[in-house]
Amino acid sequence: MRVNMAETVEACDIPDESPKKKIKIQSDKQESNETIHTALRSFADFQQKRILSDNSQRKTICIEGSFSNKEGTAIVLLEKKPFNEEVLKKSLNSDCALTKEFSNDIYGCYECFPDVKYNSIKATVIHPATEKHLRKYAAQELYLIKETPEFYETITLPHLQEEKFSLQWVTNILEHKSETDRIIFEDPDPETGFILLPDLKWDAKQVEDLYLLAIVHKEGIKSLRDLRASHLPLLKNIEEKGIKAIEEKYNIPSCQLRIYIHYQPTFYHLHVHFTYLKYDAPGIYAERAQLLSTVIGNIEIASDYYQRTTLSFVVKETENLFLKYEEKGIVKRHSLSKPEKVS
Repeated sequence: MRVNMAETVEACDIPDESPKKKIKIQSDKQESNETIHTALRSFADFQQKRILSDNSQRKTICIEGSFSNKEGTAIVLLEKKPFNEEVLKKSLNSDCALTKEFSNDIYGCYECFPDVKYNSIKATVIHPATEKHLRKYAAQELYLIKETPEFYETITLPHLQEEKFSLQWVTNILEHKSETDRIIFEDPDPETGFILLPDLKWDAKQVEDLYLLAIVHKEGIKSLRDLRASHLPLLKNIEEKGIKAIEEKYNIPSCQLRIYIHYQPTFYHLHVHFTYLKYDAPGIYAERAQLLSTVIGNIEIASDYYQRTTLSFVVKETENLFLKYEEKGIVKRHSLSKPEKVS
């Protein structure tokens, strides 16, 4: 278990200190640990700055702003939920108002207003958001990088060692400090075990858009590039027990599951995605998703397959990794604007 030394010192008794002083220290610590999510109940204090991206196909919009009662930048991601049979039964009734826009012969176009409790929007709030988060969610040009083993060792890997998102939220899950009530299944084995829980993209309320993550307990595996034959028991265990847990809880058979690993991943601690085959989940396209069954098959053919092969992945033009490949002349910018590198 990771130990925060600053918290350890604060938790210790301090000689010759009054009880009031100790209470004050504990109170200050509690306040410092509070986040925007401790008491967020509405967007009354949210001040919109700009729209980062807007995807009409996926019915999502990403907004940069801030909360007047908290310091730091905030990102709000809004997503309209997919329909399901149960909600439709409850919403298409006398409480669902219709306003006609036009009609022509047998066709009529209406604006529909279901009861508010059946018309919710999924909201994801990131606060405080960093420049890395802003680059990740902003709409911009995309580029395909064909990463050879040499490019990985000389460009990508040094970049990962310099710059990465905090994995504290992953540690919190693995150490049962956060999201314990969301865990679907856990195998606690330190070598082959994992925790299976809903991805943030899924509200865990309807199987039509099922999206689960299997996060491994074993540390030190950043991505596909680190996988070797020694990891086959881990990968096969995730596949077997993940499928079984989903079938038992959601009654979805393995033949209707899409099980894959991203490259590049959003965060560099090995995790596997499980989505319902009917769901057009983000990140399932060939330039990013590698089916787990294919990954296992490749490693069985050659233990060092992912250290020898060329892997393609997509980057945005403001990402520092793109800028490093551009500096080497490996990729050429399409747009005329050239953003400054973020330190």
